[in-house]
Amino acid sequence: MAAIQGVGSYASSSNIYGQIASGKRINSAADDAAGLAIAGKLEKEDRGLTQGAENAQEGISAINIADGALDQINDSLSRIYELSLKASNTFMYGDEERGYMQEEVAGLLKGIEDIASRTNYNEKNLLDGSAGDMEIATKTDGTGEMLRMPDSTLASLGLDGYDLTGDFDISKVTDAMKSIVGSRSDLGAQSVSLAYTKNYNQLASENTLSSRSKLEDLDIPQAISDKKKKELLMNYSLMMQKKRQEDEERRANAMFQF
Repeated sequence: MAAIQGVGSYASSSNIYGQIASGKRINSAADDAAGLAIAGKLEKEDRGLTQGAENAQEGISAINIADGALDQINDSLSRIYELSLKASNTFMYGDEERGYMQEEVAGLLKGIEDIASRTNYNEKNLLDGSAGDMEIATKTDGTGEMLRMPDSTLASLGLDGYDLTGDFDISKVTDAMKSIVGSRSDLGAQSVSLAYTKNYNQLASENTLSSRSKLEDLDIPQAISDKKKKELLMNYSLMMQKKRQEDEERRANAMFQF
């Protein structure tokens, strides 16, 4: 029995040394099978939340790029609107002057089309209508929020072929400006939603990591204290066992003296 107890004490001591060395209470299923299983689930949850937060940030970055491009388009539309008002003043400007104005308008329209066709994030076009609805995986099950990008091409804005030298309709420009403002407002709302999701995921990840840490991590000062107590008790047990053996030997010798 003493030998078995000695082996058990040695195994327990070795386990404590391993825990102290790793800084973890659970290093294998032998330490705590149920705890190890729970820790594995918490690790998976933490990784999913962290990646979801990163995915949300990528969506926010794409929105920021699109919004910056829409701001440039809006500036061009504002200038086209000014030129359209100017060209409408037939009292001051004739065909020749409107021709010069149209040259600037044509350049501005080409710039708008270029922005719409070339604005991209990670090689995905954002403003030419090809993006459609994109899902941002922000949840641990792979689902999330839909990211909607506007179509800001000239055809979509109703300005394809807009010409100040002909019979133009200035309301088309104001409608296009309203469309851009609406698109920016929608993107802003999506950005706020993704930012909320990102913050939630980060907080949930911190709480999950804390729970996992409490389950897995070793309280090293307490472990060392417990180790010293066990060693003290073991030494005391060995000392008492040795004392009992010595007492038994003395009694046996005393009996033989008679």
